[in-house]
Amino acid sequence: MPFLDIRTALRQGTELLSASRTEAPRLTAEVLLCHALDCERAYLFAHPEQELRQVEWLHYGRYLHERIQGKPTQYIMHAQEFYGRKFRVTRDVLIPRPETEHLIEAVLPLGARRIIDVGCGSGAIAITLALETATPVISTDISLAALAVAAANAKALGARVDLVACDLLAALGNESADLVVSNPPYVSTAADLPREVRHWEPAQALFAGEDGLAIYRRLIPDAARVLAAGGWLALELGFDSLAGVQKMLVCDWRDIRVTNDLAGIARVLVCQKAS
Repeated sequence: MPFLDIRTALRQGTELLSASRTEAPRLTAEVLLCHALDCERAYLFAHPEQELRQVEWLHYGRYLHERIQGKPTQYIMHAQEFYGRKFRVTRDVLIPRPETEHLIEAVLPLGARRIIDVGCGSGAIAITLALETATPVISTDISLAALAVAAANAKALGARVDLVACDLLAALGNESADLVVSNPPYVSTAADLPREVRHWEPAQALFAGEDGLAIYRRLIPDAARVLAAGGWLALELGFDSLAGVQKMLVCDWRDIRVTNDLAGIARVLVCQKAS
């Protein structure tokens, strides 16, 4: 039986995704078809008449079906770029967001040499800091499945990251770090999230109580224990977390700095442990 050519496959895929109200249907169809063909997007436009082989056609159809059901494209492709590097992602970890790159930019100038990342997920933060600073990084997570993903990414990217299974900083000693960095769960359990997030990404890495501040309440005082005097704490913030987090910093902390993301939302808070 004849199979679709690239031109027709893109048209039909775009129509299916549009009908399901999937965001950016044409671009999504292109990305999924590239994944099925194992090619770059330019190849699609250079060879629109090429027919898909049966295995390519079957893979493309499955990818479209999964995306229509709400599965994020990154989980279909098992990949997401972060800070110029490709990370493997599965449903055991959050998909790294561009906003988290602000966290990297905020801490690199601090020059820390003993770094602990809390809640490693895919390892995007820890691995990026290890590679950008040429410093070994310790990264913790309560999820063994997430630690396995991070370990695979660290090996693939050649990063020196020591992975520790524990709740937040429970396994780390007093005054053992110059920098504690974290993108913790900060979503309220009552938040109205897109289905791609609520039904597919790990709830343990998303939700932090009714006000979204539960993890900050535990992490900030424990960071004060782990940090040496003058050490730094860097946190990613939810879109409405700033005021609540600032109230937790009235003691033990100084030199509080806030960085907005490109949408003007307070996204990163950096502060220094008082002597």
